[in-house]
Formats: sequence, structure tokens, C-alpha cells
Amino acid sequence: MAEQPKERLDRINELAKKDRSVGLTPEEKIERQKLREAYLKDFRAGLRDQIEHTQVFDKKGKELTSKKVQKIQREHGWRKD
Repeated sequence: MAEQPKERLDRINELAKKDRSVGLTPEEKIERQKLREAYLKDFRAGLRDQIEHTQVFDKKGKELTSKKVQKIQREHGWRKD
């Protein structure tokens, strides 16, 4: 069963609170690690997607988007140049 990001984060926080108060069982420590890994994977994917869709311009209108990001945008068909 795949958890929603909000449910996953709530569970991570619940386990953190329990760890500070009474400690975690070995099973809970494994669960916490898996939840953290899944959270970070989703976070990184979202950040990467946001960066890849962003174009940066200076005040004069000159594009400052990195060449690497421009290449990725071209590969996905998001740029016409």
C-alpha cells in the first residue's frame, strides 16, 4: 500500500516523537528508515522536476539558465531553440 506524502510525513513525525519519548523497536527503526528514504526520493524528484522546468532571466531579459538545464529542456521538447 503506497502512502500519500502527507501520511508518510505524519508517520515519520510520529515515529520521531516516539523515539524521543520512549524509543523505537527494531521494526519501527526499519520502518522509519524506509519512510525517510521514500520521502527523500520524492523530494529530490520534485526538486529536479522544478529545476528542469525553470528558466532564469536577468533584469534585461537575457537568459541565464544553465546549459545543462537547457539541454534537458530541449531533450524533453520544452524548448523551441
